[in-house]
Amino acid sequence: MIRSYGINERVAANSDIDAAVESLSTLGYAIVEGGYSAGELSGFAQSFDAARLAAHSAAGGTEALARIDEHNTIRTPFAYDKNLLALARNPAILEICEQLIGGYQVLSQQNGVINPPAKTYNQGAWHRDLPYQHVVFSRPMAINALFCLDAFTIDNGATLVLPATHKQEKFPSDRFVEASAVQVCAPAGSYIVLDCMLYHSGAPNRSGTERRAVNQVYTSPIIRQQIDLPAFLGDDFTDDPGLRRLLGYEVTTPRSDAEYFAMRRAKLLT
Repeated sequence: MIRSYGINERVAANSDIDAAVESLSTLGYAIVEGGYSAGELSGFAQSFDAARLAAHSAAGGTEALARIDEHNTIRTPFAYDKNLLALARNPAILEICEQLIGGYQVLSQQNGVINPPAKTYNQGAWHRDLPYQHVVFSRPMAINALFCLDAFTIDNGATLVLPATHKQEKFPSDRFVEASAVQVCAPAGSYIVLDCMLYHSGAPNRSGTERRAVNQVYTSPIIRQQIDLPAFLGDDFTDDPGLRRLLGYEVTTPRSDAEYFAMRRAKLLT
């Protein structure tokens, strides 16, 4: 134990998850090992590339997406390749979310993110993942888990964070940003986990090759999903109760009083 004096209370971190929760609570970010094998990582990479092709085709082609600055993002990639759904169901990430958000969290979004070499992209500016919100919370309302499909390095534009800024309402001054920004490098197969109120930014990719990642955002069920996943996926996407809960099937907004009453009856029968 680290030596100290005059201390009656201290935080206990008896596991990697405890350490990640402490880091997220204090600094607003943590690196969490995904626990995937080399073969699984290769499979995720193939699924990512397949999902990109399918999503671009469904949207009318890469040029059509480029016109609206969406060509470096894949919205809900697991809808195009179910193998990527495993990234949103990682046990360590879900345990962290349960400890920080509470016993009920919903997958608000999953996006494939491409940081292209020698170009600007839409994540390359400071932001929160709950944008336009200048508030602070006593516990997270949302957690961001960015899966590193490729290693995040200084050369390829690893994520920049402003530690502990999830605890303040306003965006800091330029002088503070320049003095305090930290670049979070992480190996392929790991997650960079953020409190969604932490200010962060992508960085320029100077490597000559694109860098790929898959971002998951988990929220309290009172926050609306970026895309209505139950409507997008369809009611027959899965009959797994835990997965339906995670994807928001239990918290869809009723469209009439009759639908509301039906939902109430269903809850009373469970």
